[in-house]
Formats: sequence, C-alpha cells, structure tokens
Amino acid sequence: MAGEFDDLRHRLETISEELADLAMARLRDSIDAGGHELPVDEKLLTRARRAVDKAASLLARTDGRVPDDEV
Repeated sequence: MAGEFDDLRHRLETISEELADLAMARLRDSIDAGGHELPVDEKLLTRARRAVDKAASLLARTDGRVPDDEV
C-alpha cells in the first residue's frame, strides 16, 4: 500500500521545501528592513510546513497504519 502514496508524499515534500524557502525569504526581508521581531506570516508558514511534513511522514509508513497517538 505504501507505494501507491509515493507520488503524493513526494509532492508534499516539495511543498514543504517551498514553504521553508518562503519563510526564510520573509525572515531575510524582515532583517533587511531592520525588523527586530519575527514576521507573523513566517510563523504561519512554519506551522504549515510542519503540518505538511507530518502528512508526508504518515504517508511514508509502510504498513499504512496510523498509531492511535497520531490520529
């Protein structure tokens, strides 16, 4: 069953990388502008990336089962 999710997992990993790149760009822009606080949207992008990473990790499981503590 794991093989049928490979394409979707790879797409999620790509999305995760794009979210990380965008968050870093927001941080660079803030620093360049003299900001001393993290941009709000950077925090949102980081949370979204973590959620996408979790989804990709779940799809990577070989037996297709999700432990009760991750539901």
